[in-house]
Amino acid sequence: MTITVHTFSGSPRGWRVLLGLAFKDLSWDTNYLSLADRDHRKPEFLSLNPRHTVPVVEADGVVLRDSIAILAWLDREIPDKPLFGNTPGQAAEIWQIAMECCDYLRDANRQLLSEVFFGDDAVPARGTEKHKSLRAAVKLVHAEQRYLEDLLNDGRPYLAGGVPSAADAVAFPEVRLLQRALETKHHMMTSLGFEAPEQTCPQLAAWKVRIEALPGVAATSPAHWN
Repeated sequence: MTITVHTFSGSPRGWRVLLGLAFKDLSWDTNYLSLADRDHRKPEFLSLNPRHTVPVVEADGVVLRDSIAILAWLDREIPDKPLFGNTPGQAAEIWQIAMECCDYLRDANRQLLSEVFFGDDAVPARGTEKHKSLRAAVKLVHAEQRYLEDLLNDGRPYLAGGVPSAADAVAFPEVRLLQRALETKHHMMTSLGFEAPEQTCPQLAAWKVRIEALPGVAATSPAHWN
C-alpha cells in the first residue's frame, strides 16, 4: 500500500498521523504543503479536502481527513502493532487519553504558542490583558503536563501502557512543540513562567526521549526544523 500524507511542516495534527505510521513500522510519503503559497486553498488540494485543513491521507484510492479518523482507519486497515490496544479496556484508556489531549492539551498549547511563535516576539508588559492571558495559558499547559506525568508515575513507559499508542501519537507533538518554543523563544517562555518538563515532570521528560528514540520517529520531525 502506498500512503501519502499531505500536511504542513510542524502541524501537530499531521504529526500525529506520521507518528502513528512510525509506531506501526510503516513507510509513507509526505507532501509538505506551503502555507505561504496557500497550497491548502488550491483546487488540487480542495479536491481532496474541501475543508482545506490538514492532514489528508491518500492510500490506494482511499482519501481520509482528520487525524484521529486516520489513526483509527490505520488500525482497521493494518491491524499489526495496534494504536488502540488489543482489548476493550486498553482501547477505552487509549481513546480517553488521546481525546483529552486533543481537547485540553491542544487548546492550552494553542492559547500559548500562537502568540509565542507568531506574535511580535515582545514579552507583554506585566498587568496587561495579553500578559494575563498568556500567563493563564502557561498555567493550563503546566496542568496538562502534570496530567501526563501522573499517567507515567506508575512506571509504565508509554502513556497507556507498555507500547506506544494513539495516545502517545497525539500527546508527543504538543510536548515537543513546547520544547521547540523554549529552544527558539526562550526569553519569552521563561518570562511568562513556563517551566520545562525536565524541571517539573521528570517522567514526562524521560517519555519524550523514549519516543524520540523509537524507529522511524526522527523522520516525522518537522522538515523546516532541519
